[in-house]
Amino acid sequence: MVTRDLTQVFSPSTRLDGNMRAEAVHLLALCEEPLHGSKDSSSNQASVAVGFAFVDAAAGRFYVGSIQDDCSHSGLRELLTKVAPQEILYELGALSDDMMKVLRNHHSPGLLPVVLSALTHEYMEPQMVNKMVKDRGYFKTVSGGGGSRGCPLQAFESLLNKNLAASALGALISHLVRLKVDSELLPSGVLLPYEVYRGALHLDGDTIVNLELLENRDDGGRTGTLLGYLDSCVTKYGKRLLRRWICHPLQDTSELNDRLDTVQELIGHTEMAYSLQAKLRLLPDLERLVARVRGLAGSPSLGVVPMAAKKVHDRRLKTFCEALQGMHSAIDLLCWLQSCKDGGPPTAHILQVAMALGDRSPALDTLEDIETCIDRSGKVPRLSTPKQEDEVIDEEDEEESTLLGKEALLLSGLMVSFNKHTKEWQTVVEILAQMDVLSSFAAAARTSLNAVCRPVFIHNKQQGHGGSVLAIKGLCHPFGTRDNGGVIVPNDVELGTAGPDSSTLPRTMLLTGPNMGGKSTLLRATCLAVIMAQLGCFVPGVSCTLSPVDIIFTRLGASDRIMQGQSTFMVECTEAASVLQNATNNSLVVLDELGRGTSTFDGFAIAYAVLRHVVDTLDSRLLFATHYHALTTEFSSHPSVGLQHMTCAMESSTSNQTPNSVSDQKLVFLYKLEEGVCKQSYGLQVATLAGIPQSVVQSAKQASSKMETKVSSIFDYVLLKEGLLPLHKQWMMGLSGVASCDNEGDAADMILRIWEEMQRYSV
Repeated sequence: MVTRDLTQVFSPSTRLDGNMRAEAVHLLALCEEPLHGSKDSSSNQASVAVGFAFVDAAAGRFYVGSIQDDCSHSGLRELLTKVAPQEILYELGALSDDMMKVLRNHHSPGLLPVVLSALTHEYMEPQMVNKMVKDRGYFKTVSGGGGSRGCPLQAFESLLNKNLAASALGALISHLVRLKVDSELLPSGVLLPYEVYRGALHLDGDTIVNLELLENRDDGGRTGTLLGYLDSCVTKYGKRLLRRWICHPLQDTSELNDRLDTVQELIGHTEMAYSLQAKLRLLPDLERLVARVRGLAGSPSLGVVPMAAKKVHDRRLKTFCEALQGMHSAIDLLCWLQSCKDGGPPTAHILQVAMALGDRSPALDTLEDIETCIDRSGKVPRLSTPKQEDEVIDEEDEEESTLLGKEALLLSGLMVSFNKHTKEWQTVVEILAQMDVLSSFAAAARTSLNAVCRPVFIHNKQQGHGGSVLAIKGLCHPFGTRDNGGVIVPNDVELGTAGPDSSTLPRTMLLTGPNMGGKSTLLRATCLAVIMAQLGCFVPGVSCTLSPVDIIFTRLGASDRIMQGQSTFMVECTEAASVLQNATNNSLVVLDELGRGTSTFDGFAIAYAVLRHVVDTLDSRLLFATHYHALTTEFSSHPSVGLQHMTCAMESSTSNQTPNSVSDQKLVFLYKLEEGVCKQSYGLQVATLAGIPQSVVQSAKQASSKMETKVSSIFDYVLLKEGLLPLHKQWMMGLSGVASCDNEGDAADMILRIWEEMQRYSV
């Protein structure tokens, strides 16, 4: 009689092997706690703390972390976007309604919604979690990528909310125990801190979505995304690393230059680059194989069903042999780099580190010793009996007295020997993944239809106002021409650079231009160029100089979050509030048509106030595109604002020299960025292109002519009503305030500063 028993329960987020997709599959546990002292729920200040833990089961990697989030849960949305969990665990009844709305509505176009699993008793006190981890011997593996020896709970040391993160980890562990996959995952698992912002260019969830870095908004695919453009990786672990890099670009210029050195060398040595990718393509998914061997070594039992024991053993042996052969091939590849003849041995630091890993080492000796125990003479690899078999096998145990039991113990012993060098194997996998990604960067540069250049980083040594720089000559959208066959016009973007008279150019560009004239494309291209530069990738342009950006903020496009009760204008204001509260003078801020979601005059007033605050208080690098042409008048003489526009031309579509209707004129987009202001947005011409009937367009033209005579006085009224004085009037108010100065020196300084500024800008 065969005894039936439940051995394991697998879900899409806990699969350990088999035919799996290249992307990492994550199981995420969350918990939430209000912050003491949080006040108005409508404020964007941090009001809740969120603890989380997630696992990539196939890679055996566990992460813990915490964030302090605002009432809009922008931090949570960012976490969900970057981690992309397949399943989310939460405590029943413990999360706020707002947080549950975010979780229920989080999904990507074209993909199934995330599975939400409510738990009841799995969440526990942090002390109990710590005791459970220590008593059961979880997370004993040493990581080659930032882990540390000693207590695995050192992963919590750098976290703000350690208790919340520990509680989330406890729920994750309890869930895995309930599914009976803990024996293969937890003792051999690697526990790491997920430090969301440390050392990285901060990209929030809205920016990742607005710039379509990982997936497009149409169908959730990779067409038209930065990930799709850069991904020529030939290994699965390389593809996973590329996605992590895109979510967390660097700020450290030393690391960036190491990456750029490697990319430059691969571009210059084409034969080496092609051979490298060809050899990488032959390797299996070593990251998952190494993790699988770690897990199998801790569970030598073949199960309770004797008839299935042989299949279980053969599957384990096959996995182990694939890992051995794959690691041998990987080390052979690293040795090949040392003998590469295309231009001599590689000189880039990352390639030199890779070559050093191919040198003779105890890990390589162990690998060769293990190979002597594998018989590959037949179609299926089998274990051979070494001299040390008697030391491994305990003859007194009944199960081990069988031949299959002996082979199982021998295989387990070989796996243990292999796992003694886990740190070395992880280091090999990580360097191979880096070379795969950097080879992909080099391939993108080689196949670019436009000029590309190596970015040059300079440090912002000036504190406060005035240090950040962004200068890109001949900027093109990196992949704007790939799918539609169009031609991208290169443009120069210069913020904070030295002008021809040794003065500093404005760090704010106030951009106008016709509808469909290329403003949004320019904004997106600038952001993508900065991200590519801080990935260690060549940039689409003739030259690129920048000081590292700490945060990119974007307000692009028009969208709402109806399921969360947020209108289009509410989303606009939420994104603008994030800028005003978090941007620094090292940030890059991109605001596209702020204020269009409400009435014209309220929208103008908000756009004016936000623009003035960013310019005068934050001094960030700012690209501000608008159709509020009155803004250009208000900031025409501001020393920190440069006026530029996307050019266009009007052509007559009839033989009449003086066109009588909108249809008699054809709008031609030139897509060229030039100094000055575009006098109108040409909305009527674009309406004609869109197919709106001529009678309606002509009626709109007549109404527009009547309204134009009233708008100027109304805008002046709004400015005065809101207390927003034009720049000229503010200078006059400053002069009138001189009389109230008690100190003559202060009064003289104020007059001198205003006079020099007025003289300089011909006011």
